[in-house]
Amino acid sequence: MAILKIARMGHPVLLRRAAPVKDPHDPEIRRLIMDMAETMLDAGGLGLAAPQVHVPLRLFVFRDGDEVAALINPEIELLGPAESLGWEGCLSIPGLRGSVPRAARVGFRGLDVQGEEVSGEAEGMLARVMQHENDHLDGVLYPMRMTDFSLFGFNEELARAAARESHQ
Repeated sequence: MAILKIARMGHPVLLRRAAPVKDPHDPEIRRLIMDMAETMLDAGGLGLAAPQVHVPLRLFVFRDGDEVAALINPEIELLGPAESLGWEGCLSIPGLRGSVPRAARVGFRGLDVQGEEVSGEAEGMLARVMQHENDHLDGVLYPMRMTDFSLFGFNEELARAAARESHQ
């Protein structure tokens, strides 16, 4: 396995819609998924989409508890009207965080690393991660989803502000 180079904000691959994976059984796809999983874990991420490693294909990897899973050609359906704000960061936008509105629950379907159909529902942080990574497949970065830019900033500054608030 190999650590892959992560595309940074401003790279054109991050702003384009990714193409479907034509052959999910291709050994190159399986190797890509393994390399993406290693890259995500090495960087301390919760998810990583193929466009983030300069590959414009519709697949992403994510942490599901202690396991790493993959979705190839995912379809994400927002379940319920409830949206919640939550802090997000991105390996392609290092050092920054923002509060992003997301659906609390999603339905998902796609193919797993073996090319087998999978489907289910996710909620909470897993639902947020799936929405974030799926956005990458459509050329959307989390700041594009933000509605309140007073809740956007550098990690260090946000931590200092939170510490000041807790001491008051």
